[in-house]
Amino acid sequence: MGVSYSAMFASKSASIPKYITVKRKKKKNTKKQVGETEAERRSALIAHELSRLNIDIAALSEVRFADEGNLREHGAGYTLYWSGKSSTERRLSGVGFMMKNSIATKLETLPRAHSDRIISMRLPLEKKQHLTIFSVYAPTLMAVPADKDSFYTDLRHHLNNTPVTDKILILGDFNARVGRDFEAWKGVLGRHGIGNCNDNGRLLLQFCTEYQLTITNSIFQQKNHLKTTWMHPRSKHWHLLNYVLVRQRDLRDVLHTRVMPSAECHTDHPPRPLQAETSN
Repeated sequence: MGVSYSAMFASKSASIPKYITVKRKKKKNTKKQVGETEAERRSALIAHELSRLNIDIAALSEVRFADEGNLREHGAGYTLYWSGKSSTERRLSGVGFMMKNSIATKLETLPRAHSDRIISMRLPLEKKQHLTIFSVYAPTLMAVPADKDSFYTDLRHHLNNTPVTDKILILGDFNARVGRDFEAWKGVLGRHGIGNCNDNGRLLLQFCTEYQLTITNSIFQQKNHLKTTWMHPRSKHWHLLNYVLVRQRDLRDVLHTRVMPSAECHTDHPPRPLQAETSN
């Protein structure tokens, strides 16, 4: 199972969770689908790494399981929920959540499988508040425009159906470079972006402007190796492709977003933790 995941860390205070994202390295052999036994084995490996890091919830992409469903990892104490393509289709995408079993039993509703690129879940907070989390996997830069338009149309639809009072957290691999022009994208980009913007980046920036979202990766001043999440295989240059988005009104909840190189999931996207304080 190739994955891109985001995760919530436990912390000293129940109102201060942390999130990370990584992407699993793709294998060159694509002649046949990943077998269910192999996929389950990879799921178990990821669950044990999440357990080692004491992560509460992980948002995953490139899960590659068929249809939708769930799988409980009893040994590590996690449950995987996924949304993918049908068993008759080639499966190179797929998204999901992996969370501690103690959290899964407290969910008011199960995660909603929207497509092989979008899944969401709604978490109850204190004082009758809720947090809606999206795990996403956007089309690559080389994808046809129709696929990109379809992805953002679907994401807009699901955001429009999210209660306006909910806090929102969107995590995942957007396959986009947003650059660092914070003057042109006030409220969306902070002063500490990296690199240049590409076509996929402009789509993401326009989407964030429309929904008043902030790309939290650009908010905090830190060394570049704590920002970038993917190394180009030929140029060996590092880029930022994975993002953590929140409503601009909730930006004060976010304490930090940075790469966390210590996590080991055999990935080409190092994990990136986001520490956020919910208003409870």
